Amino acid sequence: MRGALSGLTTRGRCLLAAGLAAALCSVVLNERDLLRVSVFVVALPILVSFLTAVARVGLQAERRINPIRVPVGGQAEVALHIRSLGRLPTGGLLVQDGVPYALGGKPRFVIERLPRHTGTQLRYTVHPMLRGIQQLGPLKATITDPFGLAEFERELAHTSRLVVVPRVARLSGLPGGSGLGSGDDGSVRLNAGQGDDDAIVRPYRQGDDLRKVHWRSTAKRDEMMVRVEERPWRGGTTILLDHRVAAHRGTGATASLEWAISFAASVCLHLHRHGHRIRLVTESGHLLVGDEGDGTHHDNVVLDALAALQPVTQRELDVRADPAHGQELIAIIGAAGPESLGQLIRHRSRGSRSLAVLLDVAAWGNGDATPPDQLGSVTLLRGAGWGVTLAQPEVPMSRVWANLCRTGLKRDDTMITGAGL
Repeated sequence: MRGALSGLTTRGRCLLAAGLAAALCSVVLNERDLLRVSVFVVALPILVSFLTAVARVGLQAERRINPIRVPVGGQAEVALHIRSLGRLPTGGLLVQDGVPYALGGKPRFVIERLPRHTGTQLRYTVHPMLRGIQQLGPLKATITDPFGLAEFERELAHTSRLVVVPRVARLSGLPGGSGLGSGDDGSVRLNAGQGDDDAIVRPYRQGDDLRKVHWRSTAKRDEMMVRVEERPWRGGTTILLDHRVAAHRGTGATASLEWAISFAASVCLHLHRHGHRIRLVTESGHLLVGDEGDGTHHDNVVLDALAALQPVTQRELDVRADPAHGQELIAIIGAAGPESLGQLIRHRSRGSRSLAVLLDVAAWGNGDATPPDQLGSVTLLRGAGWGVTLAQPEVPMSRVWANLCRTGLKRDDTMITGAGL
């Protein structure tokens, strides 16, 4: 009874106080009719509170999110199934789900009458604008009576996770020899001594070359299978992502850091779909995602790792060893001075393929801080034999990638010419 009375609203408490005062007056004045009225006035809020508290106990809810992984700027639908298992009908139900600010406003629903056993279905959509691991919930219900005398709040469902992954751009083309960890043309090495004995097969993925279909395995398994040469997996490509706060400009979804993360995700998925073994590391060499076997990790592993990635506060690049371990390297770098880039260059041999995308962070900033001279950084890296391209916010990622592929081809030509000389 004490728990039921705790749900009385201000109106209910005032009505209860008025009933008690009327009962006291009826005793003093010896008015039996006033006593009858006071008994009714006192009993009404008590009875309503008790029935509302009982109706609260029988509520259950379930939340479903489709899809549970959505890109920035996308849309996810949330379905709430609420049902009542109690014997009493439930009415005057206010349902509110906890939604972070980055996903939009908090949805609120008013259910006039909740059917017993069958329940009702509620739906709303979220439009995430920021990357990250977001939590939906808890789902709370506020139960009131038609008179507004009692009000109870109950948590119907705990939190559910929604993964907001970075946008992925569609890329085309590959740098010459990409994935082999060397500077020579990949087609030369693939065609040398290639045959059925050096090949493995895997299920067909969208975008695979139909010329690589292994018809014998396709006939045996009744499923489209493609041939994957084993040699390319011995090299691989390392993607280095610079996620220092000091290296980027801008805020929110339009910041240079978000562009770099989205570009890293696009490159990883593009190379992986072309059968390349990839490793994703930070500027300090910390491994985020790595292929340890035959490169069969799911793309969602890369997207989840980048969705949860948070910027670090260190000022300069901390390169103490070759982040690619002698293999091919694609570095996505923000603002960096000559000393920081010099550390990266010193740990890379000129015979190893090294490509870099330098972000012109001044184009993302508001003039609050002067970034290092990116053109000087481009000259420094090119002088060390790197293939370099400059990225700006108005340039599509597909064009930046195409420019990077062309720099890789030019580097191959230079190395072949030098070898001939």
